Amino acid sequence: MTHAALARSVTCARAQGFRARGFTLIEIMVVVTILGILAALIVPRVVGRTDDARIAAAKQDVAQLMQALKLYRLDNGRYPTNDQGLQALIERPTLEPVPSNWKQGGYLDPPILRKDPWGQSYQYLNPGLHGEVDVMSFGRDGQPGGEGPDADIGSWAL
Repeated sequence: MTHAALARSVTCARAQGFRARGFTLIEIMVVVTILGILAALIVPRVVGRTDDARIAAAKQDVAQLMQALKLYRLDNGRYPTNDQGLQALIERPTLEPVPSNWKQGGYLDPPILRKDPWGQSYQYLNPGLHGEVDVMSFGRDGQPGGEGPDADIGSWAL
């Protein structure tokens, strides 16, 4: 195709109403405004859910630790002492009373003691204040007591 023929075809396409076109500034501003309104409505709902998710994760962890403690008790006839702590679920205790029937491999899968969702260790009490034994997280503030996300999450509340 020669240069003159190409120029004629482009001129004909324009004459028929075909032209390349982008978005106008108004169209872009409308889309950005709509996205801003959607973000203003959705973000507060999502951000407020992080505390709820952490509380739910802590409750699940506490329930898992309680199940492991019950299996430990079934095998050994007693819960670990305060000195043996939750570590007795993943390593055979060497402190008295040494368990006679400790399960090889431990009672947690995987055999690690996770931190609570706020990065603190779970607390263990034997005897417990609310039950035979208590497992708890002190919540977001890491201190006993509190309300809302700062409240204790314990085995007695499951």
